[in-house]
Amino acid sequence: MVFPREASAILKTVTEERHRSLFKVPVYQADVKLEAAFDLADIPAAVSPGAELDWSRGEIVVGVSHARGALGDAVLEADGKIIVLTPAKIAPDIVLGDDQSGWMKLTLFGARIDTLTKPGTRFNVTSLLRFSGAQHVTVLSYGKTTHLSAQGDWRNPGFDGAFLPTRRTIAGNGFTAQWSVPFIARGVRAEGPADSLVGLEGTALGISFVELADPYQSVSRSQKYVLLFVGLIFLSYFVFEVTSGKRVHPAQYVLVGIAQVIFYLLLLSLAERIGFDWGFLVAGAATVALLSANAGWVFSSRVQGMKALAAFSLLYALIYLLLRVEDNALLVGAIASFLAIAATMYITRRMDWYSPFAATGAAEGPADLNPPASNDTSLSR
Repeated sequence: MVFPREASAILKTVTEERHRSLFKVPVYQADVKLEAAFDLADIPAAVSPGAELDWSRGEIVVGVSHARGALGDAVLEADGKIIVLTPAKIAPDIVLGDDQSGWMKLTLFGARIDTLTKPGTRFNVTSLLRFSGAQHVTVLSYGKTTHLSAQGDWRNPGFDGAFLPTRRTIAGNGFTAQWSVPFIARGVRAEGPADSLVGLEGTALGISFVELADPYQSVSRSQKYVLLFVGLIFLSYFVFEVTSGKRVHPAQYVLVGIAQVIFYLLLLSLAERIGFDWGFLVAGAATVALLSANAGWVFSSRVQGMKALAAFSLLYALIYLLLRVEDNALLVGAIASFLAIAATMYITRRMDWYSPFAATGAAEGPADLNPPASNDTSLSR
């Protein structure tokens, strides 16, 4: 196996969203141009002692991981000729990787060009491929030095793999990105037997087509704040309890907790139909209305119900804000939690926690065990 001295690839993608029932997935069509500059001047020096190269059987090969996605024949432009690539004779399939880095199977397509593959020659070839795929596309660093230029119309690309792009731009109409991987960074030797390809799977230059508006991802993110969310709801009910002087039965706290669980079920089912934002608005409004009405029933007070409406609306707005600020979610959540506990401390600062009737005043205190004597005297026989 001999890698090109210089490799330059151009990748262009056009994407669309495919729907099946409630689910959607970004799929793409890609046009790839792989240019390679070979230098065979020193290849005989890399051959094992006593071995002899059969140049008449040399092939120029191109590897793809999923050949079923091809939209047309792969062709090779070399020496002024256009040749259709066919399954390689020397090695139709090769498996790369290990348990740590992951396995990758490449199907090799090749073409024999006897006029080019000779000792000491230098030549350039270009391969053209057109294929379709979903969610992810990767180009391996197939040259000693590899350059990749990619562009597409997807608005939310993710760049992954072993190397990040040296330059990239993301706009509303798509993206562009460029990679440059020198030989010293690639970590794979330039020529050798077939096992010299081992490690090539760790040189990937990848693009992921990320769906930022995925309702399942948004609901999953909201569940990360469930302990904070439910804790603040229970804390609010506790504040209402100690300030109103009316005891709340543990079963009523359980009902409030169940309402929070049902909120997430509503959110997921609605987000599948109308999107996460509208789903959160409808599910949140219904749950806030239910909790506020329940507070009015439990504490037998419309005033407490209105206070609950304001408090719970603020809490649900806070959760939505945490899901949207992303990078500052931890800071916002920490500040909100601190303010919530500080407000609770302030509201209950004058509570006599040792007296179970402190909030209700002396009028609701325990009955006097020694009532005053009455002036009326009654006799009975």
